[in-house]
Amino acid sequence: MFANDFRHPVMLAKEAATLDVLSDGRFELGIGAGYLRSEYEQAGISYDSANVRVSRLEESVQIVKGLFDEEPLTFSSTFYTVNNLDGFPKPVQRPHPPLLIGGAGKRLLTLAGREANIVSIGARAQGDGSGLDVTDTTPAATRQKVEWIRRAAGERFNQLELNMIMYAVIVTGDRRQTAQQLAGRFKTTDEHVLTIPHCLIGTLDQISEDVQRRREQYGISYLAVFDEHSEAFAPVVARLAGT
Repeated sequence: MFANDFRHPVMLAKEAATLDVLSDGRFELGIGAGYLRSEYEQAGISYDSANVRVSRLEESVQIVKGLFDEEPLTFSSTFYTVNNLDGFPKPVQRPHPPLLIGGAGKRLLTLAGREANIVSIGARAQGDGSGLDVTDTTPAATRQKVEWIRRAAGERFNQLELNMIMYAVIVTGDRRQTAQQLAGRFKTTDEHVLTIPHCLIGTLDQISEDVQRRREQYGISYLAVFDEHSEAFAPVVARLAGT
């Protein structure tokens, strides 16, 4: 998923459309407002407030969608200006490749519910970048996020796909001990770790049951895992295939 501030939306639209053409219409465009201060500092990019970053993302989404259209785009607002530009190439998928917007806060998830095809539900980071804000990883917080998306999407909510990022996938026969180990990483209790929707811990049977339960509870049908967890998650995918 792209951090919006690292690419101008005109270039992003061109690159996304090119990838969609090269993949014969199998590309999904994921985009977020950007959140990791250290990445901005390393790239020499100003790390603006969340309000500014989300506002810039809102404009980018309009521009990218506009450049996927058949007609040339003219757009002018606070951050970007585009003058009679005809996007090229045009994507294979029409009107555009599936758009995934991810985030954790109300404003960003509201934007996603209104504009995206796939909404990725994340968790807020600590202000100092030291890790996740565990108060934002509870079942209640997740239900609230789904409700923000539902309100913004309105009648199109049932057409959306809900995605969730998994911050830990660990196959183990000792669920409790593993939760205790993760509790230090997340700076919380092992009891809380076992309830975090962004973690999958246990045997293959337990993890498979948790995935299905979260689909029933939150409507989440699309899970994203980090590279280091893909091998552990593969047997779960095989087990759940076709269910």
